Amino acid sequence: MTNDKQNFKTLSLILISLVLFGCGGSEQKEKSHSPIIFESGDECHVCGMLITRIPGPKGQAFDKRSERIKKFCSTFDLISWYLQPENKSNVTEIYVHDMANTNWETPDDAKLISARNAFFVIDSKKKSSMGKSIVGFEKQEDAELFIGTWGGNIKRFDQLTVELVLY
Repeated sequence: MTNDKQNFKTLSLILISLVLFGCGGSEQKEKSHSPIIFESGDECHVCGMLITRIPGPKGQAFDKRSERIKKFCSTFDLISWYLQPENKSNVTEIYVHDMANTNWETPDDAKLISARNAFFVIDSKKKSSMGKSIVGFEKQEDAELFIGTWGGNIKRFDQLTVELVLY
């Protein structure tokens, strides 16, 4: 009988361990979201303008509060929205057009890149739908070429601040 009790205890400990370890791995990981194409009826999350009717770089952000992709008619609107404290901590992915690999009039949505890895040109003479433009590039050399024509300054994503963008 002692042997049966010992086997029962061992089996119980094994089962309890499996349940506990199995439950321990159940924390939800944040979902990964890829960029999506802009549809003809999409409106900018900030200004309400129809996105595809406007030239220039656009952007998208996945907001974990609503579990939706928010779309923006300009990179300026996207970054301005993102920099608000209530939005910054709730964005899991953020995308912008790589303007070295697409045209200004009708940016190709297959050329969306992670904004967190992009090089941005601010304060250029090139205007976007909202006036000021923030232009994203995958490579620094491409941002430098853009500056040669349009002027401006290069900033990395983590260097963008409300003061730099809005003023």
